[in-house]
Amino acid sequence: MCAARLSEERAGGQASGNHHEPLLYVCKTDHMRKFATLAAAILLAGASTGPLAAQGRLGLVEQGEYICALPGDATGAAWIVQEGKGFAIIEGSSYRTERGSGTYLAEGRQVTFTRGPLKGMKLMRLGSGLLQEIGRDGKLGRLRCHRAGPLR
Repeated sequence: MCAARLSEERAGGQASGNHHEPLLYVCKTDHMRKFATLAAAILLAGASTGPLAAQGRLGLVEQGEYICALPGDATGAAWIVQEGKGFAIIEGSSYRTERGSGTYLAEGRQVTFTRGPLKGMKLMRLGSGLLQEIGRDGKLGRLRCHRAGPLR
């Protein structure tokens, strides 16, 4: 019930003059306020940081053999290959390592290994064939993996 109708009923009668215009205006304003409140609530719910909001465009990582290394220093090798971190991207969203195979999920620029020996490891795509590890704190780590060539 609109505010004007309620106030008229409480007053025991109708408002003076043409009561339809003010009543119609107040009723429309009431409904518009309720609609605006509902729309705002829906927009806020949609902007939440739930899993669906975080997802990017799904994709695939370029197939091939990937070597993972840490940067070296000026006194030695430029890169220090990390044994056991290398992998090969094979068909679909699958990979293999020396210790077994698994799957990954590529969302936007982020690649997450979801099953297998590298499960839980996250990488950020920096460019074609270049990935950098994402630490547990969400910051980029020092480990970089680059595509060394086609599948063997």
